[in-house]
Amino acid sequence: MGSGGPVLFFDSGLGGLTVLREARYLLPYEPLLYVADDAAFPIGRWPEADLKARLLTLFDKLIATHEPKAVVIACNTAFTLAGDALRRAHPQVPFVGTVPAIKPAAERTASGLISVLATPGTVRRAYTRSLIESFASQCHVRLVGSDLLAEMAEYHLRGDPVADEALLAEISDCFLESEGRRTDIVVLACTHYPFLTNRFRKIAPWPVDWLDPAEAIARQLVRVLGADAASAPADTPDRAIFTSNPKDPALVRLLAGFGLVLERD
Repeated sequence: MGSGGPVLFFDSGLGGLTVLREARYLLPYEPLLYVADDAAFPIGRWPEADLKARLLTLFDKLIATHEPKAVVIACNTAFTLAGDALRRAHPQVPFVGTVPAIKPAAERTASGLISVLATPGTVRRAYTRSLIESFASQCHVRLVGSDLLAEMAEYHLRGDPVADEALLAEISDCFLESEGRRTDIVVLACTHYPFLTNRFRKIAPWPVDWLDPAEAIARQLVRVLGADAASAPADTPDRAIFTSNPKDPALVRLLAGFGLVLERD
């Protein structure tokens, strides 16, 4: 088990807030630290070797500085690429990862047609293919990679306009009809995407179950913390660190809505 420090949530941008929000419901007294590597956003476009090296170096600094009790990698791209290496590098700290929710999708589907909506990096990853082989071999699983959706989710969350037509162009490949059957589950394999779920529901050609892993990740964090979960309020506010060191009043307000204070160098 890690130290008595905060639980550290990591993502490339704002997407991990979907996971932090669920964790806050289940762990009301736990000190939380949100770290966004927004200087590298969107990380799905990075060469894998460069991204892995960046993540390992960044976490060496984060863990030495903040001594987290546990780490939640609230990002499919980062965890499927570097999760094993991070666990080996920091065996004293428990890591909770994020992987595409293919197993629960396979258990829930009635039609057998599942789509996984993800970043191109997650779609390419052998980890994703092995999940399909292990848990969804009896299903038809379509992998749909989007270069733009994570950025669109950030725009949407910040209040900037995102056109329905632009969203539909990114998700339309998720909808498959075959021999009288239709896709009935879309796995949201990027933590940014749940911010757009209500928009997706309005523009989808037919209703599907949009599978958001945030609650399951939060429940796993509760299991990992066990008796070490905080049982009394912390004295300090929950904090957020962004690697680009932004000075953006709108971001400060947005983070305050999640109970976070933006720290600056």
